[in-house]
Amino acid sequence: MRHTSVGIVGGGPAGLLLARLLHRAGVDCEVWESRERGYVEARQRAGILEQSTVDVLRESGAGRRLDREGLVHDGVELRWSGRGHRVDFPALTGGRRVWVYAQTEVVKDLIALQLQDGPPLHFGTRVRAVSGVETDRPAVHLVRGAQEETVTCDYLVGCDGFHGVTRQALPPGALTTYAREYPYAWLGVLADVAPSQEELVYAHSPRGFALLSMRSPTVSRLYLQVPPGTDPADWPDGRIWDELDARVAVDGGRLLERGPLTAKSVLPMRSFVTEPMRHGRVFLAGDAAHIVPPTGAKGLNLAVADVVVLARALAHRQQTGSAELLDAYSDTCLRRVWRAEHFSYSMTSTLHADPEQDPFTTRLQTARLDRIAASPHAEAEFAAQYTGAPIG
Repeated sequence: MRHTSVGIVGGGPAGLLLARLLHRAGVDCEVWESRERGYVEARQRAGILEQSTVDVLRESGAGRRLDREGLVHDGVELRWSGRGHRVDFPALTGGRRVWVYAQTEVVKDLIALQLQDGPPLHFGTRVRAVSGVETDRPAVHLVRGAQEETVTCDYLVGCDGFHGVTRQALPPGALTTYAREYPYAWLGVLADVAPSQEELVYAHSPRGFALLSMRSPTVSRLYLQVPPGTDPADWPDGRIWDELDARVAVDGGRLLERGPLTAKSVLPMRSFVTEPMRHGRVFLAGDAAHIVPPTGAKGLNLAVADVVVLARALAHRQQTGSAELLDAYSDTCLRRVWRAEHFSYSMTSTLHADPEQDPFTTRLQTARLDRIAASPHAEAEFAAQYTGAPIG
């Protein structure tokens, strides 16, 4: 049996960044990831980084490749009723913007840093169980191949996602869950073709939502609203391109440039929040504590905010002996989480066509989009929420 100050379950961006921040603050920690490195570095996830996330990555030493390869975006375009409206982020927020840089690349950068000079990072190490969650030394029971090991911690952090073992190990009644399932999903594709637009395009259409995004100057990332449970095989390439053209069309616009589709997947849509994000010496961060629909691009950014707040609190505890910031962790994070949940829900419900919705609801959707285009106050609020607030 070994001991570490902070045990981190999950080697995704939340767990890796938390380990990096703790290491730089002189706090002992370990990370356990059930998958092997190759799998972790290949997982396709979100790719929009808020200004605050970029600032944190730079300060942690993980911003060099981001600054070289990331795509800076100063706005997004909203499309509906045959028209388009661009929202200028810096002009409306005092200079804040977003970056297109895939979560996959963030993970690669953090892994490289940790293997170079960071705390222990164990791939292919499954947490079989968590025990002692009511004590001052929670323990993780690890399995790697045929070997088993137990490690105790002063603090345990679950960064192991929605289906992770950490949250499930907490006693019944310790947490309250708030959730919403949406009656639609996203069909996401990667295309070997240059993006048709320089910035993201969010489209509302009677046929359903569509999003034009990108991974690089030569690779497009595209999404279509589809029914839950859709089989990607039912959507051949030509059908996908035809539907994208129909949903993002504006008066006088041109058709999208087409290219080979290299990947297809269906993403479910859900909202989920666990309160509190702490029980005793066990903390939850990222998707282990909350899920947002991808419409507002908040998932990765919320995870970064969680671990920044937690790293500051753990470092403060070690330096001063005070648990004040640790005790405030859940409330501090949840204020930001619920703001992001509201924004993501609002964007999702405005831009998507519910299969059961009536014409009245459709008119409400277009009225909200009309207001963003017509009101400087509504437009500024949209820009402020999309680009995110500083992490405090």
